[in-house]
Amino acid sequence: MTLEERREMPTVYEPAEDSRLLAESVIDRIDTGERVLEVGVGSGYVAARVAAETGAEVIGCDINPEACAAAREEGIEAVRSNLVDPFAADSIDVVLFNPPYLPTPPEQEWDDPLEHALSGGESGRRVIRPFLDDVGRVLRPSGRVYLLVSTLTDIEAVSELAADAGLNTREIAEESFPFERLVVLEITHGNS
Repeated sequence: MTLEERREMPTVYEPAEDSRLLAESVIDRIDTGERVLEVGVGSGYVAARVAAETGAEVIGCDINPEACAAAREEGIEAVRSNLVDPFAADSIDVVLFNPPYLPTPPEQEWDDPLEHALSGGESGRRVIRPFLDDVGRVLRPSGRVYLLVSTLTDIEAVSELAADAGLNTREIAEESFPFERLVVLEITHGNS
C-alpha cells in the first residue's frame, strides 16, 4: 500500500505555508530575464508564481515524474533529476528549494513519492546536505539560492553545511508556527 492510499493524499506535494512563504519572500528579489531553477518543483506552485510575477525564465526539476508533469501543467518546463545533477556549471541565476526537511526516524519512512517530498531523514538534512555540496557549481558568480528550512532541521547546522561548501547564508524571511519556525535562507558564493 502506498502513502497516497494510506493517507488519501496525492503523490505530489501540494502547496502549503512553506511554499507560500518561499514564493512571497523571493518575488521582489528576482529580476526579469534571470534564469531561475526550482529544485523539487512539486506542484509547480512556487515556480509558476515566480514566473508570472517576475518575468524571469523559470524551470523546475524533481525526482518524482508526477511532480514534473504537474509543473508542466502549470506552464513550467520541468525535468526529472536528482537535485541539480544535470545542470551545467555557472548556468543559473537563482535556485529555489523547499526541500524535504521533516526529521523522520528510519522505521517511520515509506518508499513512496510523497514521502520523498516530506522526509529529511533522521536529522531533516538528508537532502539538504548533497544539495548544498553541489548547488554552488550551477550558480552563476552573482547568483543566489533561496532555501526554506525549519527549526526542526537545525538552521545553524544548515548554515554550517553551507559554509563547509564555501557558501554564505543569511535569513531573509520567517514565519512562526506552534511547533516550528520556517526560515528562508539566502545563500551566495563565499566571495559574494
